[in-house]
Amino acid sequence: MTKRAVCIMSGGMDSTLAAYMMKEQGYEIIAVHFNYDQRTQDRELRAYRDVADALGVAGRYEIDLGFFKQIGASALTDHSIAVPTGGLEAGVPVTYVPFRNGIFLSIAASIAEKEGAEVIAIGVVEEDSSGYPDCRESYIESMQRSINLGTRDETRITIARPLVSLKKEEIVATALGLGVPLELTWSCYQNEERACGLCDSCRLRLKGFALAGAEDPIPYETDPSL
Repeated sequence: MTKRAVCIMSGGMDSTLAAYMMKEQGYEIIAVHFNYDQRTQDRELRAYRDVADALGVAGRYEIDLGFFKQIGASALTDHSIAVPTGGLEAGVPVTYVPFRNGIFLSIAASIAEKEGAEVIAIGVVEEDSSGYPDCRESYIESMQRSINLGTRDETRITIARPLVSLKKEEIVATALGLGVPLELTWSCYQNEERACGLCDSCRLRLKGFALAGAEDPIPYETDPSL
């Protein structure tokens, strides 16, 4: 019997690695991507499609969630809020999109139940992330319980979070070891041509490559280490 995993894929490095890890474990991948009027929506969509092609994914969902822009409260969806470029700070940053992963996981659960998938894979990282509360492992565990309470009795879904305790350099090293095409991925919060190199996401990515002793294959406007 074919094992299926619904993989939430942003086009970024973390979710791409999570999907490759599921494929390595023998799962048929069902790819899910969300457009939510984020600043780099077009670039992320292109990255997602490129990665899905590289994975050979046949089952794909591209879902539009325009209400995130209506809610606002995040620099990713409200252009009146500047994306921070001064370096990582303690606390929850303004790039946090309120309850985004909760909504993503809820929709992925609907797809998983429809498709008969036993796993939802998400590339959340707790130890070395931007401090988003919806990336905590305890939160993901609680969502898994809620999803299984809110679906058919015969539906049993596990939320795989293979990267949750990894540091960025471990993510880079693991991805390189699996032959993940990191040149297809995109992480920048604000640019779509050349990554800014200064937002939290760029800084974390560049730090991961530097500590892993590898060169990031995507283009940057600025390297904060220089």
